[in-house]
Amino acid sequence: MSQVLDPPPPTRAAPTPTPGPERDHDLAALAARHGLSVSGARPSLPAYVRQLWARRHFIGAFSTAKLTAQYSQAKLGQVWQVMTPLLNAAVYYFIFGMLMNTSRGVADFVPFLVTGVFVWTFTQSSLMAGTRAISGNLGLVRALHFPRAALPVSFCLQQLQQLLFSMGALVVILLAFGVPPAPSWVLAVPALTLQFVFNTGLAMVMARVGAKIPDMAQLMPFLLRTWMYASGVMFSIQHVTGPDSDLPSWVGPLLQANPAAVYIDLMRFALIDSFGGGMLPDHVWALALGWALVAGIGGFIYFWKAEETYGRG
Repeated sequence: MSQVLDPPPPTRAAPTPTPGPERDHDLAALAARHGLSVSGARPSLPAYVRQLWARRHFIGAFSTAKLTAQYSQAKLGQVWQVMTPLLNAAVYYFIFGMLMNTSRGVADFVPFLVTGVFVWTFTQSSLMAGTRAISGNLGLVRALHFPRAALPVSFCLQQLQQLLFSMGALVVILLAFGVPPAPSWVLAVPALTLQFVFNTGLAMVMARVGAKIPDMAQLMPFLLRTWMYASGVMFSIQHVTGPDSDLPSWVGPLLQANPAAVYIDLMRFALIDSFGGGMLPDHVWALALGWALVAGIGGFIYFWKAEETYGRG
């Protein structure tokens, strides 16, 4: 005897979600109703500045911790903060001052050279650290939510702290070579402030580029070395491009308007009494301020525009 089984009642198929703008609008409305926002979305520029200012204590503590840990494995420890630029200056003095005789015609050449090396090292180290600010800290970037600009800013602040340590050795060198203290030394404060803004803005540009192109960190030493040779670190631009020079007339103003050379010259003018105002380019303070504003504001906006992309991919 056969048994007839009743088939189960037909189930109603779930309605297919309507694709297109209407569904996206419904989801956006639902998220807004429950206070949800896009994860990692870029905030507005004023909001981003406020977030960065709110993390100012983290930026200071992070930069100090990095500075302390930099030479923690070395036996001489923090002494290397001063020894590294001094050894660089000694090498440059032997090669350029003695072998190539670039010291000819430059008064107080050792203070001239050491000041240039210290100020240049500040820019060079800031840009190198900025290039790796995102790509070298992906674990931190992916684990915590904070304005990513805090990283290049903190690295530049670390380099500023290191420069201030080195300035103590620079003062000793100035006094040892007969350069007396002068009221003009106060000008070093605004000069370093403008250079810090310039370095930070350029470091933000390199942080974004380095986050997208990791190989940029390998290329940067070559670019920076070329820039150093064009910045008058080991020689006087005024003497090299003087009336007896075979270089075209436009080369001198171009080299003197170089931002690295501008900040180096301002520090030499502030600290070395034999480096007079006649050795500075025209409107040097306007140049220094202009470079700081262009690099600082432009670099900050350029970095902010890619805020939501850092640490992804």
